[in-house]
Amino acid sequence: MDIRSSLEGLKSIFGATETAPAAPQTRAGTPTGATAFSSDSATLSSAASEVSSTAADSDVRLDKVASIQAQLAAGTYSIPASAVAGKLVDSLLA
Repeated sequence: MDIRSSLEGLKSIFGATETAPAAPQTRAGTPTGATAFSSDSATLSSAASEVSSTAADSDVRLDKVASIQAQLAAGTYSIPASAVAGKLVDSLLA
């Protein structure tokens, strides 16, 4: 498997584009010809924008997630083995 072809495939899926190479650095660590107050910028692909908007509109119950995270951290969260087995069988049959 050629890694370059896989990367090109991922770039096409996520809408990534090539950027200009970074400006050469001086010994002090600042780009040549740049001031100390240069600004950085970032551009989101259409896929990232879609994920961002979906996350904002999700119906995740944050209170329940926080409760489960606290139980996991305390070591008190338990799930019956029969429930795990039932879900596993259901997913295999679906």
